[in-house]
Amino acid sequence: MHVGYPDDVRYTKDHEWAREEGGIVTVGITSFATDQLGDVVFVQLPEAGDTLETGKSFGVVEAVKTVSDLYAPLTGEVVEVNAALADNPATVNQSPYGEGWMIRIRPSDPKEFAGLLSPSDYEKLVEEQHA
Repeated sequence: MHVGYPDDVRYTKDHEWAREEGGIVTVGITSFATDQLGDVVFVQLPEAGDTLETGKSFGVVEAVKTVSDLYAPLTGEVVEVNAALADNPATVNQSPYGEGWMIRIRPSDPKEFAGLLSPSDYEKLVEEQHA
């Protein structure tokens, strides 16, 4: 296990994580992102059935200090949205890699997942951005 970055997920330069299980990819924001944002008060997410494009905004996370866009790690169709975040957006802070997940995508090209950052690459990115 890396410094707070789980080994079973891949990462983006925009601080999203992606976990592939059975051809479906669960997406959320990293613990680093939640630390930077502070307390999350609102999450705006797409709807199931929406199509996302890699690197394009798919929603917004609003925190006490700032508002930040969410960027799709993969191109594909949204198959599920974490509806629980509407009532309890703070779950994103409390469990960013667990209950605080945001959306599940069925990727158009499963190979795209392999192109995301490994935990060690993501850790290096965070260190470089905040050296």
